[in-house]
Amino acid sequence: MTDLLTSIQTALGLPHTPIPFTSSGALPSAFAVTDLACASIAAAGQAVSELLQQHTGRLPGVEVDRRLASFWFATSIRPIGWSVPPLWDPIAGDYATKDGWIRLHTNAPHHRAAAESVLGTCADRAAMASNVAQWASSGLEQAVVDAGGCAAEMRTWAQWQQHPQGMAVNTEPLIQFSGDQGQPAKPWQGSVAQPLAGLKVLDLTRVLAGPVASRFLAGLGADVLRIDPPTWNEPGVVPEITLGKRCARLDLHNNDDRAVFETLLKEADILLHGYRADALERMGYGAAERRRLAPGLIDVSLNAYGWSGPWQNRRGFDSLVQMSSGIAEAGMHWKNADKPTPLPVQALDHATGYLMAAAAIRLLGRGGSARLSLARTAKLLIENGPGTAEALRAEDDNDQGLVVEQTPWGPAHRLHVPLRIIGTPLQWALPATELGSHRAQWG
Repeated sequence: MTDLLTSIQTALGLPHTPIPFTSSGALPSAFAVTDLACASIAAAGQAVSELLQQHTGRLPGVEVDRRLASFWFATSIRPIGWSVPPLWDPIAGDYATKDGWIRLHTNAPHHRAAAESVLGTCADRAAMASNVAQWASSGLEQAVVDAGGCAAEMRTWAQWQQHPQGMAVNTEPLIQFSGDQGQPAKPWQGSVAQPLAGLKVLDLTRVLAGPVASRFLAGLGADVLRIDPPTWNEPGVVPEITLGKRCARLDLHNNDDRAVFETLLKEADILLHGYRADALERMGYGAAERRRLAPGLIDVSLNAYGWSGPWQNRRGFDSLVQMSSGIAEAGMHWKNADKPTPLPVQALDHATGYLMAAAAIRLLGRGGSARLSLARTAKLLIENGPGTAEALRAEDDNDQGLVVEQTPWGPAHRLHVPLRIIGTPLQWALPATELGSHRAQWG
């Protein structure tokens, strides 16, 4: 735990201050997942504490509840009388190939179509398994990627260390900060109760890591506006990660919507985006154009596989990075299983999300940018020692939420927050909501 927290504090330029972790237990895993959860949440809290000291002269204490941190890395919402839709598409998952294993990520319709363009249309997992079994892992991975889909061959950590992309990730810092852009600092408009009040956060991220970051910022008083394309949906995670946000849709291939987006960007204080490294550039909103439109913008971005190397523009998700980097293979041996064994939660996503939020907070008052990747977070986890076989599971909680949250799907409890910052409660003014339920304008 100490090494994990110290590594993250160093990456964020935070003092190596010990932070207390309360309660006990850990998620069973080959790697120290609960330690990663606690350390990343603690660092985000410490960034807030340091911000408050800068503006008030007082440094609030910070502590993290290990048990609740584990639960929040799975899901924080407990529906009352309704259910969250399944997280995975029916044919997403791990399949045996001629020479190993591969994971297909087919949650988005266009990603499923890409996989089926290579493997044939499959009505169920049995049909897909039969088709996958005819392929070698590396050939199938490349074919699906070339078709615009998402796939990852299961590799060992040693194989990843010899892979060109693994070697590229090894040269990257956990968080890549850029320097001050020379813009005058915006006056602090926050308070001890709401340190980020008055800040506008434009959120272009999807699924988990980026939305976890913007959820955290919203809980501290920031005005978060999430923008999605017209047809995008992720029903299995929306109730979890839209808490505290307004959610709108824009089509950046439409000139009128581009004008709206540019107006929003000009007024934003923080931009979060998780597109592949070249995607915004191809849409006409590369880094130079973003700086031109919004001088002084705090620009925080993530991708799956890192910012250098041959895979820097590759589509990827937490589960795929776990396969590529050796996590799923190590889990298989740890559990004495006969198939890939991933982490018990999407820990790379959640941890990277808290690190993104912390990086944005560290850049307040000076501007600049930060880049993070799931693959670099995976390296941090893998290199910080083994996990535990303890029995704590995220579904074992009996905690009631602080309040009943009235969502569009029905009432729900939201679990107690794992992070305590003395005098600064994380609290959200808006319940979770459907994507596209608001207008594309600042509140």
